[in-house]
Amino acid sequence: MKVTYWGHSCIQVDTGKHRLVIDPYLTENPTAAAAAEDIQADYVLLTHGHSDHIADAESIARRNNAPIIAIVELADYFATAGLQTVGMNLGGSRTFPFGRLKWVPALHSTSVNRDGVSLYLGVAAGILLDLDGFTLYHAGDTALFSDIKLVSSRRPVDLAFLPIGDHFTMGPNDALIAAEWIGAKHVVPVHYNTFDAIAQDGERFAAELERIGIQGHALKPGESLDTF
Repeated sequence: MKVTYWGHSCIQVDTGKHRLVIDPYLTENPTAAAAAEDIQADYVLLTHGHSDHIADAESIARRNNAPIIAIVELADYFATAGLQTVGMNLGGSRTFPFGRLKWVPALHSTSVNRDGVSLYLGVAAGILLDLDGFTLYHAGDTALFSDIKLVSSRRPVDLAFLPIGDHFTMGPNDALIAAEWIGAKHVVPVHYNTFDAIAQDGERFAAELERIGIQGHALKPGESLDTF
């Protein structure tokens, strides 16, 4: 399995048989290490509806003939554009050809601005993936909340993507607590350094993770992990 960080919160997972892209925000992302037209994906997964997570979802899904999997209101939003979608909701899980996906809560807002009006796009969520016995957790844009402990209630999290940018999401200190609470073996910080408001030191965060016995990986955009 290969996991690539394209920048901001965009993650690509290649299982060897299937390619998943999560929260593609590339075209207007000043730190992105890939262009939207370069992304090859069999499925597009979205944690919530803010533009810095869905901006390139339609173009990638349409070019690859890839279904968008998201919370139902967000899925419906893309279905109106003629795209294949699978709408789900918090607590729901389903087995796909790539593995099992479960939606878990995230504490955040979700909407998209159209002509000065905010369109409601359901609730924000985290994504829990069981891929051939390997558990991956993308927390989306969550704040720290106590029930995040339940993410690992059934099995340990092998690799977690946690936001550390602060301002809009939890910051590094809260993300350290979240990493401990979910019992993550490996953590990659995301949603930071894209803009001045969310500037953080990823290397320092990774070092703090090491101090509490968790493997931290401050990936630069374009870098990958393939050994866990």
